[in-house]
Amino acid sequence: MTKQLTVAVVGATGAVGTAMMEHLKKRNFPIKQIKFLASARSAGKEIQFNNQSYTIEEATPESFAGVDVALFSAGGSVSAALAPEAAKRGAIVVDNTSHFRMDPEVPLVVPEVNRHALKDIPKGIIANPNCSTIQMVAALQPIREKFGLTKVIVSTYQAVSGSGIAAIDELKAQSAQWEAGKNVEAHVLPVKADEKHYPIARNVIPQIDKFTDNGYTYEEMKMINETKKIMEMPKLHVAATCVRVPVVSGHSESVYIELEQEASVQELFDVLKNAPSIVLQDDIANQQYPMPIFAEGEDPVFVGRIRQDLDNKKGFHLWIVSDNLLKGAALNSIQIVEAMLEDNLL
Repeated sequence: MTKQLTVAVVGATGAVGTAMMEHLKKRNFPIKQIKFLASARSAGKEIQFNNQSYTIEEATPESFAGVDVALFSAGGSVSAALAPEAAKRGAIVVDNTSHFRMDPEVPLVVPEVNRHALKDIPKGIIANPNCSTIQMVAALQPIREKFGLTKVIVSTYQAVSGSGIAAIDELKAQSAQWEAGKNVEAHVLPVKADEKHYPIARNVIPQIDKFTDNGYTYEEMKMINETKKIMEMPKLHVAATCVRVPVVSGHSESVYIELEQEASVQELFDVLKNAPSIVLQDDIANQQYPMPIFAEGEDPVFVGRIRQDLDNKKGFHLWIVSDNLLKGAALNSIQIVEAMLEDNLL
């Protein structure tokens, strides 16, 4: 990739924004110029990138003049207000929030699954999927291509970093309070804006985001709807239960799938061994399987514990783990732009 780009990062001080900066540097992303944008509250602060100091600027519509790529990770309201303004000024926007994901004129992209969707960006905006959705569809795509796919049932074990820096700090504070025998204070989870909060230290919370009228949470509906959109399978049967666990980074998923064709565990092994961005970790004789403690800071999606269902020859169970701040957010955003460069779409 020889073309040099002017890049704007919106929300650089958050958990995803920080990971984004680290990977822009790690992957030698072709940057001609970079600027960091945030709310008026954060404007004027200094930020370090690639051994240089930058001043964070207030994000306004005019901030995007001359920008080639705008990476957004500052919340849905910011994206709603400013992403169209950035696109209007000629920038390609990659948005990490859920605001545009189900817009029929906005491609929702995991490059290993639906890279072709990048050829049609009518609004100049590309949506980055939900972190849990990304790792699941990346693992399921090579299986779907070989054997077809009819059903997906997923239960997630999601790290607190998916809810932001405040949730990470609260897990650490609550753990210390438990150890000191003090009262445990809860102010963030399951949903920061709600009145009811529960401890996450020494606990699991079967709620991520608010509940919808159908009894599913918004997080669960994101996984259901986004999986169908990314895989271009509107009739695919998908169900999800999303749970927050006391892990800092790295989402884990127990996934049950049903295929169109019969297959063996070895055939699934063979498919996944050669799949892009996938690492097969499945050696039960030596207790080798994916875990978030080893996935943290790593780029791939790790898959293991592959078993054929005992009652359905077309049914299989998988365990999928990935760093939710990387492949689940920052890395996938960068890979979207890299794919566009490789395909001469930028």
